[in-house]
Amino acid sequence: MNKITPSPKDVADNKIIAAISYISILCLVSLLLKKDSPFTMFHAKQGLALFIIEIVAGLIMWIPVLNLISAIVYLICFIVSIYGIMQVFQGKTEPLPVLSQMVEKLNI
Repeated sequence: MNKITPSPKDVADNKIIAAISYISILCLVSLLLKKDSPFTMFHAKQGLALFIIEIVAGLIMWIPVLNLISAIVYLICFIVSIYGIMQVFQGKTEPLPVLSQMVEKLNI
């Protein structure tokens, strides 16, 4: 995923909406409301990738042998979400580790 350079106005106007992109299903709100904001769309796509991973982890949680793996994946998603929110409030558009390849495939 290529790093983008949004305008300072775009960053200032859309920090809150971009931050909620990292809160599970709320990434869809960002995707629908701010399609014209490169800053928000960058973070919304990363939030959507995290949400997809959370859904998969939720599905594998029902397999008894994989409960621990699912819990670890959820913990990692939580930590990555916090990191993403910190990036938003610093006005950065750094691709999140591991997710950048998945986000490139999301054609939104």
